[in-house]
Amino acid sequence: MDDMTRSGSFQARRSGFFTKSRAAVSLLFLMNGFTVGCWAPKIPEFAERLQLTKFELGLMILVFGLGSLVMMPMAGAQIAGRGSKIVVKAFAVLLVPMLLALTVTQNVWTAAIAIFLFGGFIGAMDVAMNANAVSVEKSMRRAIMSSCHAFWSLGGLIGSAIGGFLISRWGVLGHAEAATALAVLFLAVAWPMMLGDQPHPDEAKPKARLPMIPLPWLLGMMALFCMIPEGAVLDWSALYLGQEKAASVTLSGFGFAAFSLTMATMRFAGDFVRDRLGAVKTLRVCTVFAIVGMLLAALAPNAELAIVGFALCGIGISNMLPIAFSAAGNIPGLQPGIGISVVTTMGYSGMLVAPSAIGFAAEHVGFSPVLMALPVLLLIVLALSSLAHYADGIGSGSH
Repeated sequence: MDDMTRSGSFQARRSGFFTKSRAAVSLLFLMNGFTVGCWAPKIPEFAERLQLTKFELGLMILVFGLGSLVMMPMAGAQIAGRGSKIVVKAFAVLLVPMLLALTVTQNVWTAAIAIFLFGGFIGAMDVAMNANAVSVEKSMRRAIMSSCHAFWSLGGLIGSAIGGFLISRWGVLGHAEAATALAVLFLAVAWPMMLGDQPHPDEAKPKARLPMIPLPWLLGMMALFCMIPEGAVLDWSALYLGQEKAASVTLSGFGFAAFSLTMATMRFAGDFVRDRLGAVKTLRVCTVFAIVGMLLAALAPNAELAIVGFALCGIGISNMLPIAFSAAGNIPGLQPGIGISVVTTMGYSGMLVAPSAIGFAAEHVGFSPVLMALPVLLLIVLALSSLAHYADGIGSGSH
């Protein structure tokens, strides 16, 4: 690339660093993550109110995941026909009352319906807001996906951090009302600033079916193999540190905390790194960090070193998924909503299936061997990393 071309591309990238449309989609990610974060501290009371056993609670969480898997492809089809702006608005509005619904439900069947819809609306909004982020990336000629996912992580941290405090002060209903009010505020501020991305009506219908080309499915496999290790740290790091590394209850929680902190931090830095290195090189560096971190956590002689391993793993996994989403939204000849719905559905199915499979395996061989096996999945991501070059389509324009 000659200096003049490089300069023109640089100016195009630098113009409008934080536009209204970027602020809007960032708020959507914040709202979605915040709602998920608010749900986490409600789970013990939810189980107690409905008198659920651990097995029954596990089934309820499975229903949440099934709701997501059912509605994610539906959202992708709607985005292809209507554009992400309309779809994300609709599912965000539908999501707003769901924390209240889960708080007031009094029997298992209505709770199952509520949690199915909750999972469905979370997942469908997730697909739509990622599609909108791809459109904003294209309009700005700048990588923003990593920082959008950072806002999701930030929302989750805020929601889970204030949840216990609000529940202890105001009760579960007061907490749900306060969380709902904040979610409405995030949505209200974002509402008028969202970027419209109308599809071509003649292209929308034929593309609103499952794609027959392998590329979105390969990117979906990458997302799946990124999210299985993330799910392992989320669900099992505390138990691993407590049972196999003799960590105290307080120290056991630091595994996921360290992972979350480095993940959120690196997601805010990820767009800058991606603009400098390109998506392929960024993905490869991140994958190596994740592999080293997971192996260190698995082989560490004590809890402290294992926590360092989880922190390194957070650095690595932080920007792998955003790059997969950007690539899926830039597949030539495929509507962004369809590509993203495939990648999102496959990725999140890993979070749904993996925790129980990991728990079953760990019951027989222990957590350490299971954690040692997870880098094999990340090696497959490394092998497929050249596909990430589609994510760089945002900066090239159409010339």
